[in-house]
Amino acid sequence: MKNSEKEGFDKGSQSSGEYDAFLEEKIIAYRREFHRYAESGWREFRTTARIVEVLESLGYHVLSGKEVIHPPSVMGRDSEEVIAQHIKRAIEQGGSSSIINKMGRYTGAVGILETGRPGPTIALRFDIDANDVLESNEENHRPQVEGFRSLNEGMMHACGHDGHTAIGLGLAEYLMDNKKELKGKIKFIFQPAEEGVRGAKAMIDKGILADVDFFLSGHIGFQLPNGKFAPKTKGFLSTTKIDVEFTGEGAHAGSDPEKGKNALLAAVTATSNIHSIPPHSEGVTRVNVGVLKAGVARNVIPPKAVMEIETRGETEALNALMYEKTIKIIEHAAAMHNNYYQISKMGEAGTVSCDHELAEIVGNTVKDLGIMDEVVDIQYLGGSEDATLMIKEVQNRGGMATYMIFGSAIGAGHHHEAFDFDECVLIKGLKIYAEVIKKIPTLRNDV
Repeated sequence: MKNSEKEGFDKGSQSSGEYDAFLEEKIIAYRREFHRYAESGWREFRTTARIVEVLESLGYHVLSGKEVIHPPSVMGRDSEEVIAQHIKRAIEQGGSSSIINKMGRYTGAVGILETGRPGPTIALRFDIDANDVLESNEENHRPQVEGFRSLNEGMMHACGHDGHTAIGLGLAEYLMDNKKELKGKIKFIFQPAEEGVRGAKAMIDKGILADVDFFLSGHIGFQLPNGKFAPKTKGFLSTTKIDVEFTGEGAHAGSDPEKGKNALLAAVTATSNIHSIPPHSEGVTRVNVGVLKAGVARNVIPPKAVMEIETRGETEALNALMYEKTIKIIEHAAAMHNNYYQISKMGEAGTVSCDHELAEIVGNTVKDLGIMDEVVDIQYLGGSEDATLMIKEVQNRGGMATYMIFGSAIGAGHHHEAFDFDECVLIKGLKIYAEVIKKIPTLRNDV
């Protein structure tokens, strides 16, 4: 039985406007639920369980956890002890223990709709993780005022992924209710750990995209105001995220300073030189040491230091150059201060171009819908997104992909403690995805 039927909504006897209002109310409720129970990357156990619960109730074939994740490709995941704590909390906060136990200690889900009619395989990707941000409790912050501020202190949906997930679930219901209008296969990919670009590769390496002909994803906000929409995006920066640990030797700073091997100095030497890497004439480059932790006491030579670093480039070649220079600096800084060092890759993403033909279909569809005030040709991102790895995977197999921006007023910038968005964008996003999915088969000569 469909979710809408279980809740007493008879689509056949209602107008399209009433059905839209029903869906809008539902996806706003989803958005606020996910916001209230925010979970950051690889910790999204309650979130994933809820997604699985909804998709199964709608009649989807659902895979989750280890069924959609290739563990050797996972980057930036907590220790098993920490994961156990988040599983416990997820269940305490209402997550289905049976679903969570089936996930095998990994998050993420894929729902599959087989229409029973020949056609392409279309993948839709929605990121599900929150940020490691302490959410504002100020009186002008709407989630605080209206009672859906994050209950998990230090985790907050400060980027709109709660909205993306809500759109995905609402769209899943709409497409199931309108299955007779569809062709081919549709895959709903609910990806964990987008923040830090950690999750996409593990899903790709599991083979989730192996049969995909068309790929769609997108983002709420990103400098586009209410009423504006971009069918494609440029300015994805290729990036590599690494953690570095320097190991020296502690000693008494007063009586035996010569016996110490100062890990803090190694890290500081590395930091100052990394930030001295010059920009490049062939395109945008970035490098940042975002975290440096070291030391145990004021009278002890620091025996360990930890750094969290990212490199970025307008092209993958430029990012590779920044990364190589960064690694060389780390090596020499360690040698200078007689330290050992260890480097762990924590995330990665590439740079891609959206397919013009698919983006044109998207843009024209949105114009025909008339639900956006303006369709701009392309929007500049200026950041990194691991959906690019999925886009590249599909394109390398001969498919098409695009990444859309859904304009929305926001309460503060992305990743800010007071971030919020106008929830009117949710039903618009759902309708755009739905209509584009109906149009995509026209791009294929064999359907």
